[in-house]
Amino acid sequence: MDSPFQRKKTLLFLILSSIFLTNAVLAELIGVKIFSGEASLGLPPAHLNLFADTPFDFNLTAGVIIWPVVFITTDIINEYFGKEGVKKISIITVCLILYTFLVITVITNLPPAAFWLDVNSKTPDGKPFDIDYAFNSIYRQGGGIIIGSVCAFLLGQLLDASVFHWLRQLTGKKKIWLRATGSTLVSQLVDTVVVLFVAFYVFGNWTLTMVFSVSIINYLYKFFVAIIMTPILYVAHAIIDKYLGINQANQLVTEAAQDRSIVS
Repeated sequence: MDSPFQRKKTLLFLILSSIFLTNAVLAELIGVKIFSGEASLGLPPAHLNLFADTPFDFNLTAGVIIWPVVFITTDIINEYFGKEGVKKISIITVCLILYTFLVITVITNLPPAAFWLDVNSKTPDGKPFDIDYAFNSIYRQGGGIIIGSVCAFLLGQLLDASVFHWLRQLTGKKKIWLRATGSTLVSQLVDTVVVLFVAFYVFGNWTLTMVFSVSIINYLYKFFVAIIMTPILYVAHAIIDKYLGINQANQLVTEAAQDRSIVS
């Protein structure tokens, strides 16, 4: 029979993994939208002349809104369950992301019902509206976006886990902020550039200038959020330590540093 500590440990991994997985899948689904940071704040486009052929505006992929939840959860999982824990949930998440896109592909290819098209044939102001086209446009993503997203996600997560583990070997149990923020800043740089390069340059019609322009602002956002979310990491640690008990929590952290705390 499992001990109370083992049950708490398993439940903790389940909760953290659920938060991680839900936000990762959602970020993949909404990430196809590019939104204007300036317009969101009621400001005019910046139009900075950083590149010769493309004005630099503060445009971001919608997925970055919730992506900080993913990388802070990654750091917590790494802290208590080691890089193998991050690797395990990352692989599971990739499989479920692929499953999600497979289901979407099937659903968007189903023929729409005539009455559904008819009752949704006009917008509230009377303009013609094709709801099936809109539905498919929102949910269906090209193969390039899926490949880019999955490759960038898996590469970023494995890099994050490795850098976090390396920094923990240098700092021990101290300086949580350093290993969490440091691993995030390194991994998200790779993740941000890879997903946009593969999805929109290799398989799309973006120029390299457009890729770098959007990559820069997406990464700057992630950089800033990683810094300001550091206190949340300490709050999460305090809650988990109280839930597990300080001695058991320290034991789990020690095992995680040695990659011995995987939930089987």
